[in-house]
Amino acid sequence: MKILVTGSEGVVGSGLVERLNNYGHDVFTLDIKQSEKDKHFECDISSYAELNKIFHENKFDFVYNLAALFGRIRGEDRYEKMWQSNVVGTKNIIRFQEKYKFKLIHFSSSEIYGDFKGLMTEDVPEKHPLRQFNDYAMSKFVNEMQILNSAEQFGTESLRVRLFNLYGKEPYSKYRSVICKFIYNTLHNKPYTVYTDYYRTSLYIDDATEILSKIIDNFVPGEVYNIGGTEHHDIKTISDMILSYLGKNDDMVSYESFDLLTTRDKQVDCSKAYKALNFAPKINLKEGIPITIEWMKKYYNK
Repeated sequence: MKILVTGSEGVVGSGLVERLNNYGHDVFTLDIKQSEKDKHFECDISSYAELNKIFHENKFDFVYNLAALFGRIRGEDRYEKMWQSNVVGTKNIIRFQEKYKFKLIHFSSSEIYGDFKGLMTEDVPEKHPLRQFNDYAMSKFVNEMQILNSAEQFGTESLRVRLFNLYGKEPYSKYRSVICKFIYNTLHNKPYTVYTDYYRTSLYIDDATEILSKIIDNFVPGEVYNIGGTEHHDIKTISDMILSYLGKNDDMVSYESFDLLTTRDKQVDCSKAYKALNFAPKINLKEGIPITIEWMKKYYNK
């Protein structure tokens, strides 16, 4: 298959590109960042003109659209750029899809479930009114409406994936996963906050890229999949695991009960994706957290 991966220089995108290449696909990459990859386009998807030349000169079978300004905190800090990238950018991709008829795999987010209390199955948005807590979540929900409208009006073929709390080999920034931030701060003896009444279902990035790479072989237009783990845990458990592995106490940790702008409990059902894509996670938290810590120790020379 001839495949374009947008957002290819991100943590998930780069791993997905590597896996698709290993499977023998003809993979092109696109990102706002430069890259030494041979088939790379440096491009901002919020610019229709920049995209136009790429799609005019290349006929893709599939486009994985990961390009977005990621994260609820970044979305608040840079909300103008976030709406341009996430919403205008995705609309541009859809416009080219309507013209060139490639199949689209769009990356949504667990954030679209907002304040829903209960098991998050893919049909929750169809059955329950949802309130998203932040602009990033809203933008991802808008994306899903854009895609559904295009399918109804123009017959485009798209599949949506909603990612839940991925973690793994990722450099630190304040916008990264909670596991990344906890490890980084512990390694550098910096303080961090644990929100004790918050729960997540985490998935190691390598497992995520494996299941995501299988979608093109099992593509069902209109489908939507939750992509997450099977271990439902509180945030404090993660912090305790990291501290224990590194032989440290929690003197630098503060505990609070409320985290502004985010969902308290993300309990996900991924059974539909696991069954359709013949997948089961291989790396549990007890394995994944040490792997991530050791990678970060090497990365930061600790």
